[in-house]
Amino acid sequence: MTNDLRRLRRKLCRELMQAEHDAVIHPRREASRLGDVPPAQALLAISEHAARMRPRLEAKLRGEQPTGMRLGRAVAETFSAVRHLLIDRLIDAERSYRGTLLGLRHGVDVARLLREVALRETDAELVHFCDELLVDRTALLEEAEQAMAWFAEQPARALAPGLRVALESGASDDV
Repeated sequence: MTNDLRRLRRKLCRELMQAEHDAVIHPRREASRLGDVPPAQALLAISEHAARMRPRLEAKLRGEQPTGMRLGRAVAETFSAVRHLLIDRLIDAERSYRGTLLGLRHGVDVARLLREVALRETDAELVHFCDELLVDRTALLEEAEQAMAWFAEQPARALAPGLRVALESGASDDV
């Protein structure tokens, strides 16, 4: 069981690094497309949280598989670019927002499972890190979920393709 638990930990560490990388980038891009509206503000708070947590996560996981971590980041960046350049521009704004939330929930699930693995390995530092990430991120995610109500108040913006929303809000493509 120890070898399997160790393999699971390594896999989850890579996956959490990817999810946290995405948690910095995707919410910023989505917020940029939406402009200064409640859903965008909620996403920016999540992105800022992920950016603050990233140095600690990288320091904690540095010895976990440096090559695997770099590969994980490269995969995340590739998928991120495809999503940004193609998918988010074709689907409507509210679906893109919900897709971003889905990715963020995935990261929370990974952190939750990694916490359980760390608990079984008696890695108190990693358990504490996951606890902190989960408490803060869950609250921020709940705020972003509540902000979805804005789309019901703005149905034309909700249904607009991502590219049109970006052009209307004057969003930068550099995010």
